[in-house]
Amino acid sequence: MIKEFDDKGKIFTNFISKKTVPATIQTLTHRIHGEIHVRPSERLKDELNRSEQFLAITNAAVFDTRGQEIYRCEFLTLNREHIVWLIPDEELSEDQTSGGLR
Repeated sequence: MIKEFDDKGKIFTNFISKKTVPATIQTLTHRIHGEIHVRPSERLKDELNRSEQFLAITNAAVFDTRGQEIYRCEFLTLNREHIVWLIPDEELSEDQTSGGLR
């Protein structure tokens, strides 16, 4: 890891710490459950509104329109323009996480 210091002692590194947000993402043709990584000082919405074309998702499971799992991978990138809706797991009630959305 490369570290640099400014004249006030602030440390700069090429490592960006992020918090993991488990979420369910709906596209027109698939539902994805995985982890989105957000900077600690920002909201999930801020991450979604970035100008980068693709959103990185880790520990992803991809489901077809019938809810059948068709892929599972450690890393997936999703074109942000294909997101219809997104729900962080922390917003789901207990009966939704066990019974239906995933």
